[in-house]
Amino acid sequence: MSPAGCPHVNGFKVDNWKQNLRVIYQCFVWSGSAETRKRKAKSCICHMCGAHLNRLHSCLSCVFFGCFTKKHIHEHAKNKRHNLAIDLLYGGIYCFVCQDYIYDKDMEQIAKEEQRKAWKLQGVGEKYSTWEPTKRELELLRHNPKRRKITTNCTIGLRGLINLGNTCFMNCIVQALTHTPLLRDFFLSDRHKCEMQSNSCLVCEMSQLFQEFYSGHRSPHIPFRLLHLVWTHARHLAGYEQQDAHEFLIAALDVLHRHCKGDDNGKKANNPNNCNCIIDQIFTGGLQSDVTCQVCHGVSTTIDPFWDISLDLPGSSTPFWPLSPGGDGSTLNGESHLSGATTLTDCLRRFTRPEHLGSSAKIKCSGCHSYQESTKQLTMKKLPIVACFHLKRFEHSAKLRRKIPTYVSFPLELDMTPFMASRYSLFAVVNHQGTLESGHYTTFIRQHKDQWFKCDDAVITKASIKDVLDSEGYLLFYHKQFLEYE
Repeated sequence: MSPAGCPHVNGFKVDNWKQNLRVIYQCFVWSGSAETRKRKAKSCICHMCGAHLNRLHSCLSCVFFGCFTKKHIHEHAKNKRHNLAIDLLYGGIYCFVCQDYIYDKDMEQIAKEEQRKAWKLQGVGEKYSTWEPTKRELELLRHNPKRRKITTNCTIGLRGLINLGNTCFMNCIVQALTHTPLLRDFFLSDRHKCEMQSNSCLVCEMSQLFQEFYSGHRSPHIPFRLLHLVWTHARHLAGYEQQDAHEFLIAALDVLHRHCKGDDNGKKANNPNNCNCIIDQIFTGGLQSDVTCQVCHGVSTTIDPFWDISLDLPGSSTPFWPLSPGGDGSTLNGESHLSGATTLTDCLRRFTRPEHLGSSAKIKCSGCHSYQESTKQLTMKKLPIVACFHLKRFEHSAKLRRKIPTYVSFPLELDMTPFMASRYSLFAVVNHQGTLESGHYTTFIRQHKDQWFKCDDAVITKASIKDVLDSEGYLLFYHKQFLEYE
């Protein structure tokens, strides 16, 4: 059952709506021929202020062009009760009742068909064509084998993402993934070999997404194809409701992992997940669980793969106490009371401390051959190249549903020596503003060393290191230090 989508589209789908929409795309949006481009340049101006720019939109119910930035198209929609308009630059459909850009399968199909026709009329064929180096280019490549460095003022890779209707949870994760160094190198070197029969491979779509991000274009990208594939392969995320960014991250990694099986080394088993695809090479670690019997002191050990580590916070209903050196350890209602803030290291120490399971959670001991009380301790057997820490800010229980706003201090350089001998560098932070019921996701990403940007859907702005470290933090992405940018 496909998601219902915007309910106001049906008011447009009457009589010859498909043909009418095709004409709009042909004449006012894609404009494939020289004649239609001239006509668009002359006729597509705001009917209220006469401007050509300011995100010009066309009403789908009548012949009216209006500025989106100055809200002239909004005034027209309100006065005439015409709910839908089309962006004349990107071709997205905007609903003034939903107050967001919408996705409709039939409309998107028409948009894609007309865009291909326009490309053909312009003589460019498909948007991406295969490249074979000339002799001159081969010679240049041999003399310049080093990859291109990202300079201080370089903005390549920075690109906003249009919100398609409460899809900030997806956009913030896409920003983090597209700025993961090894993942970027994999996709930009065309390493993926697709073996799927249908056109539904999420890895292929991610590959195209990386091409879009690093093409040099600065206009916001519309990830409608990615959203459609996520809905197809992770149906629990389908629909226009706000979803959890952490849940999307895990679902996306799972689908990418499954679709990567045909790539080189995809079936070699040398890590805890019995796979050596690019996703597992970068994100998979090994979590060791030691359960010790309190009677015979026998130890049962298991090692499980993980893509992220979820950490409890002070203020949750789960008991928490500070473990930083010099802390007084006092707690009240599960919340720590220290002179300083809780740190990410505090949360990691709590995560790896021994835990007494109690009489209500007895485990059958293989040595005693009976159920006994035991202690359990988690340790990191293998750390991945990218360590993602999920701060559990959303609490759900039978009695309680709330967001935990506790500030957690996290460093730019993370020393994992107390847990394993590795050092990590921060490269992305996902934040959530608002409440559990209503909120918005944004991402801080590191473009190169000490250069940070804030990604808020289609808008990207420069950010300071202080902005990053003072943020609340929901998902923290760290890279092993040997991949530090020069």
